[in-house]
Amino acid sequence: MAVRGRLRVLLGAAPGVGKTYMMLEEGHRLHDLGKDVVVAVVETHEREATAALLNGLELIPRRTVEHRGIILTEMDLDAVIARKPALALVDELAHTNAPGSANAKRWQDVEQILAAGIDVISTVNVQHIESLNDVVEQITGVPQRETIPDSIVRSADQIEVVDLTPQSLRDRLAEGQVYPAARIDAALSNYFRLGNLTALRELTLVWLADEVDQALQRYRAEHGIQEKWEARERVVVALTGGPEGETLLRRGARVAARSGSGELLAVHVASQDGLRESDPAALAAQRKLVEELGGTYHQVVGTDTPEALVAFAKASNATQLVIGVSRRNRLTAFLTGSGVGATVIRESGDIDVHIVSHAAAAGGRNLPKFRRTGALSIRRRVYGFALALIAGPLLTLALLPIRSPDSLTAETLSYQLLVVVVALVGGIWPALFAAVLSGLTLDFVFVSPYNTLTIGLPTHLLALALYIVIAALVSVVVDQSARRTRSAARASGESELLVTIAGSVIRGGDAVQSLVSRTREAFGLKAVRFIADDGAVMTVDGDIPADAVPTRVPVGERGSLELFGDDLQAGDRRLLSVIVTQLDAALEHADLSNAAQEVGPLEATDRVRTALLAAVGHDLRRPLAAATAAVTSLRTAGSRLSSRDKVELLDTAEVSLRNLADLLTNLLDVSRVQAGVLAVSLQPVDVEDLLPPVLDELSIRPGEVTIDVPEDLPPVTADPVLLRRAIVNLLSNALRYSPVGQPPRLSASTFGGQVEVRVADHGPGVPDDRKEEIFHPFQRMGDTDNNAGIGLGLALTKGFVEGMGGTLVADDTPAGGLTMVLALPVDQESVARRAQSRADAGLADDGPADDDADDDGRADGGPASEPVKGA
Repeated sequence: MAVRGRLRVLLGAAPGVGKTYMMLEEGHRLHDLGKDVVVAVVETHEREATAALLNGLELIPRRTVEHRGIILTEMDLDAVIARKPALALVDELAHTNAPGSANAKRWQDVEQILAAGIDVISTVNVQHIESLNDVVEQITGVPQRETIPDSIVRSADQIEVVDLTPQSLRDRLAEGQVYPAARIDAALSNYFRLGNLTALRELTLVWLADEVDQALQRYRAEHGIQEKWEARERVVVALTGGPEGETLLRRGARVAARSGSGELLAVHVASQDGLRESDPAALAAQRKLVEELGGTYHQVVGTDTPEALVAFAKASNATQLVIGVSRRNRLTAFLTGSGVGATVIRESGDIDVHIVSHAAAAGGRNLPKFRRTGALSIRRRVYGFALALIAGPLLTLALLPIRSPDSLTAETLSYQLLVVVVALVGGIWPALFAAVLSGLTLDFVFVSPYNTLTIGLPTHLLALALYIVIAALVSVVVDQSARRTRSAARASGESELLVTIAGSVIRGGDAVQSLVSRTREAFGLKAVRFIADDGAVMTVDGDIPADAVPTRVPVGERGSLELFGDDLQAGDRRLLSVIVTQLDAALEHADLSNAAQEVGPLEATDRVRTALLAAVGHDLRRPLAAATAAVTSLRTAGSRLSSRDKVELLDTAEVSLRNLADLLTNLLDVSRVQAGVLAVSLQPVDVEDLLPPVLDELSIRPGEVTIDVPEDLPPVTADPVLLRRAIVNLLSNALRYSPVGQPPRLSASTFGGQVEVRVADHGPGVPDDRKEEIFHPFQRMGDTDNNAGIGLGLALTKGFVEGMGGTLVADDTPAGGLTMVLALPVDQESVARRAQSRADAGLADDGPADDDADDDGRADGGPASEPVKGA
């Protein structure tokens, strides 16, 4: 049994990226190395460079198939298997074979070739992959008639992306390296739009990345590998607001960069722990540095810094965590528990922790002063009890050598000092414990009679009671101080969070998204979603858990926030109310900005209208004055004028009055368009039928305009009068700006359920930043010739087209100039009737689809449609 051949697929984002060319180049390279290579089937699409690469390679002759009187050629599968080369080059893997072939699809032919032990190199475009069919249709507006199962492509032994930047592909197209010249403009305006190509390129890379990930998962499953593999580094840097921040950020950036595609995240935990030595100015500078390094800045509020830091890192799927060496001295670390670094390392799990030394570390010359910050934690209470149990006996042993009736005062004060120290460390309960324990010790060891708990004098009992009361009061003071410190730290953390949120809003960008993201981070929520008052989801941050019941918080009258996660405490809700108020203000600001943007063009139009009022008056006066002069001359000197002079004066009056009527009609139509009262009568219209009256109206002679309208162009839904006027205006402009010897071109094609009529000229063109401006009323683009009118033509045309449910956009003409693209919906009922008529006449199309995507992209979802072979 023959060993199965190996399949190598060259995957492209769009036709024309060079898949076939690369396949033939690889065939030559392997042929030169001595490998037996044949060309089973290749579509050159009349490209000279591609056809030239066939020289020197053995070509298997194609077999011919007759279908409805048309001769089609297909790959000769039997001949390829009989030839049994080491490698076969098979172009267009998704191709549909002609009826009568052994297999319906070319990929099925390739399966047989592989089963025969022959290696295959083939090509395919991303739009043909079955799982991406609907996505590609959404992007391009064109359904794909030919698809290939994902499993076939994924089963390939090697998949390579043949990549070309979208602009480079458009440049190749404009230079005629992909399509014939007659199809370039249509391709650039439709399938090969820059946005389409960018989206298809991203789709290709994402699909391949998913394939690589699945391959990795299969490998790990086959080898029983359970450990977590991180193919991409995600580095979290902890910022304290101290001077060490820049050092940590640069170290984190280097760690992220070592993986080639690492991600850098910086986080500041606003809490009451030892990292509260934050400087707002330093944090602002560090945030700017994060953005310069290509990272993102985040801020959370947490009562426990290590816990909040590790939680953020885990939520961010971090692989590395960078923190600085503690700036606290040993006494601070002892009284407040183990350092942040030790706790983070203990809680980090499989996240690698980097502790970076810096100039501000503890023991340095710029050591910050110790401050008791934070509430009395359980750890501190434990330390208090331990201090009472250990220091009490040691103090007793130290005082025994000086025991005497006269030393009782000194011994009492010594134990009182111990109680105060315990209170400072552990708070009220360890202090009360130390007070009772030391009181009993004083009575048993140092009060006569010794070694008994008998109190001989009432004053001794009073002294012991006062002793315990003093200890309790001191511990109460310490506990209240700790609580106030905790509240102050919380307020400070909230203030820093609000400052961060306000800064992100002031700096611009999407303020609503920023506020939603900061809300989730600040309260440790799983997800936050903002819903407008009409129920529309405006923005979401985080992954919403399944079947989760959110907490809804109203945001004025504009919508509500939905919080997914644990219930918020009272203090958190107070902070949330402030954030909600700011979110409401941000929404109001956005509404005002949108209103200002809408008013701006109106103000600009008013200024232009005022500036051109003189020109309008001149254009109105000129035909009126000419007509008046002609009529006056006829009336006053009619008897003395020759017949020729009378005819000229009458012609002048007639032309002037006609121009005046046209001008007034345009002004009235503009008013109707702007007022939204344009009368539109929609019906099926054949564009081809409108062309003769358009040419007659403009008095166009043969050769003055190039027309390319296919005979099978479907009807559109339009108003025939308005559509005729729109085409007349567009073609009139194109004639005005076309150079001598370069006539304008009027073409039409079908794309995405619409018929697009393109009027292209090779004149000076229009800059990109003024393409929208030309559709405003009273725009003449700097033309001061009064014969050009008053700038209403394109404004009227756009109004007419939009009134019919279509669009009108301006685009660049390849090799220079302006192309106006008028798009109207196809009249589906007329198309259905025509299809039914063809079916009744026995002309239904059941032939194979022409999948020459690399030729014109039409049959398989390219820029335009064309008759299928055999139709």
